[in-house]
Amino acid sequence: MNQLEVQIMGQSYLLGCPEGGEDRLRAAVQRVDEAMCKIRDAGKVRARDRIAVLAALNLAFDLSDRPAIGTSVSGASLVESESEALRALLDRLDDALSEDGQLL
Repeated sequence: MNQLEVQIMGQSYLLGCPEGGEDRLRAAVQRVDEAMCKIRDAGKVRARDRIAVLAALNLAFDLSDRPAIGTSVSGASLVESESEALRALLDRLDDALSEDGQLL
């Protein structure tokens, strides 16, 4: 597993990344950063933890709003696997935040 240093809302994070997954992780970080900056720049929410939660909810809602692309042999839609990937990403974010309990 590789480590990748990224920035979200100006804060650096060192994230674990599976071999060959660097581009996907960078794209995910970019989406999270954009979502969080959009909420921050709207000026209605100031607390970084609330910004992170709202951004995560917005991204999860966007994923759940997508139509299923196809189905697997078991009949589970790809949206379910995307939801699992989002849960894994949120778990990784929780792990990164658990070190000091705050984004900055």
